[in-house]
Amino acid sequence: QVQLVESGGGLVQAGGSLRLSCVGSGRTFSRNTIGWFRQAPGKEREFVAGSGGIAGNTYYGDPVKGRFTISRDNAKNTVYLQMNSLKPEDTAVYYCAAANVVGAPRDVYEYDYWGQGTQVTVSS
Repeated sequence: QVQLVESGGGLVQAGGSLRLSCVGSGRTFSRNTIGWFRQAPGKEREFVAGSGGIAGNTYYGDPVKGRFTISRDNAKNTVYLQMNSLKPEDTAVYYCAAANVVGAPRDVYEYDYWGQGTQVTVSS
């Protein structure tokens, strides 16, 4: 069982930055693949970035490549999402999720545990 808690969301102007944190519990956290997803009103949940616990790989969705960076500190059971050059279209609720699969999972059904989400609003 893995429990996840996100924090760091807020209101920021376009071009600004935010750093989200996802703190996890459970003995398997360091081995889990952790993904960040986002969901805007009326839209499907969208993959943002992932971090492989075993392979150590990182991978990103096309809309955020070059602007967002995912990193993890397994000693603190924490995964971060550094978001730079934010745009109004980045506005959404951001979720972190944990998967027991390796590789580069991008689909919501591949993830087993989810946090409650944190709101990010980017004003123009």
